[in-house]
Amino acid sequence: MTNLSLADLAGYLRQLGEGALVTLELFLASFALAFGLGVLIGVATLARGRLIRAAWRVYASIFMGVPSLLVIFLIFYGGSAMLGAVLGEFGARIDISPFGAGVAALGIVYSAYVAELVRGAIENLPKGQFEGARALAIPPLVMWGRVILPQVMRLALPGLVNVWSFMLKETPLVSLAGLQDLVASAKIAAGATKEPFLFFVATALVFIAFSAASLWLATRLEIRLDRGQRRDPARTPARAEA
Repeated sequence: MTNLSLADLAGYLRQLGEGALVTLELFLASFALAFGLGVLIGVATLARGRLIRAAWRVYASIFMGVPSLLVIFLIFYGGSAMLGAVLGEFGARIDISPFGAGVAALGIVYSAYVAELVRGAIENLPKGQFEGARALAIPPLVMWGRVILPQVMRLALPGLVNVWSFMLKETPLVSLAGLQDLVASAKIAAGATKEPFLFFVATALVFIAFSAASLWLATRLEIRLDRGQRRDPARTPARAEA
C-alpha cells in the first residue's frame, strides 16, 4: 500500500497524463515525418540513375546501422551548431529543443525502413498496373496517388505496423535528451515519492493501452484497404487472432 495522500497521488497522476500527451504528440509527429519522407525516398529509389541508388545505399546503411539514441544526441547537441554554421551569415540562431530533436531523429531513422517497405511493395506490384495507367493516359500524379500508392499501402501495411510499434517503444529515448515525456514524469514521481513500482507500472499500462489502440486501428485499416480483394472465408483479419 502507498503512503501517498489522495491529493498527492492525483497530482502525480496528472503529471503522468501530461507526459503521456507529450509522448503521443512526439510519436505521431515522428511517424508522420518518417512516413512522408519514407514514401518519397522509396519512390525516388526506383529511378535507374546510379547516383540515386548509391545515395540510397549510403542513407540506408547509416540510419539502419546507427542506434536511434545516438542520432537523437547528435541532433540535439550538434544540430544547433551545424545550423548556426550554415545560417550564421544571416544572423539567425536556432536552438533545437528535445522535442524537435526527437521528431527529427526518429523521423529520419525510420524513414529508411519505410522507404525500404515502400520500394519493395512497388516492385512487387504487377507491371500491368503501370502499363494500364499509361495506356489510359492517366497523369503521373493521379496514377501514383489513386492507382499505385493505395495498392502499395495494402502490401506494405504489415511492415508499417511493425515500424509503428517500434517507434512507439523508442519514443521514451528522447527523455534522455531532457524531454519531459511520460517516462521522465514517471521517473520524477518515483524519485520524489519512493514509489517506483506504482508509477512505472502505471507507465507500462499507458503504453499497453497505446499498443492496443494501434492494433485496433491497424485491423480496421487493413479491412478498408482489402475492400474488393478476394479473401479466404476461413481467413480472419491479420492480428485479430493475436
